[in-house]
Amino acid sequence: MGKQKKSILAPTIFVAIALALFLPGLSTAGSLEPSGPPEPTMKTLDEIPPTWSQKLRADDGGPDGCNSSRFKCVLDGEAVLDKETGLVWERSPYPLREDWWHAQWRCWQTSRGGRFGWRLPTISELDSLTDYCPDQLWDRLLPCGHPFINVTSELRIYWSATTWFYDSNEALDWSPYYGSYVTDKTIEQCHWCVRGGIGSSYVTD
Repeated sequence: MGKQKKSILAPTIFVAIALALFLPGLSTAGSLEPSGPPEPTMKTLDEIPPTWSQKLRADDGGPDGCNSSRFKCVLDGEAVLDKETGLVWERSPYPLREDWWHAQWRCWQTSRGGRFGWRLPTISELDSLTDYCPDQLWDRLLPCGHPFINVTSELRIYWSATTWFYDSNEALDWSPYYGSYVTDKTIEQCHWCVRGGIGSSYVTD
């Protein structure tokens, strides 16, 4: 009889200890009832990382083109975010013409909206702006409705940071009217600086 009482007593003590540890936790647990209205789970286009696989409209942003599905003016209106690629471009490039080396240096020391970190874009990055628009005269390779300013006067041609594959004395440049060219690095061209992306750092060859 004594052995039976001992065998019952041990489990009883175990259960009592377990309840003593578990019940205080239940009293402090949060309510399962929602504390407010449900929040949206879908992300906006601004929150979606660029994948280079999107095709977004640029002609639905109003007269200044700043708030379209594709482009958003940022940094106090001095730059443009391209939501397709995540790159940030100067909205109005400085019209100075320089050789390839000085163009890279000029971007490196540029500030827009109080922010540094600019560089000369690669040819692939310049080409990413290409979206043929028959309604535009001199910037027909830029998307219809784009927000850029002074990028096409006098048929400007812009240096890229990409050296020509077959001759290190030449580099690729880009025009919003004609597309890509191969040009000697000593020729003076315009520069259109970009920020972000992996791109290319300062090149000296």
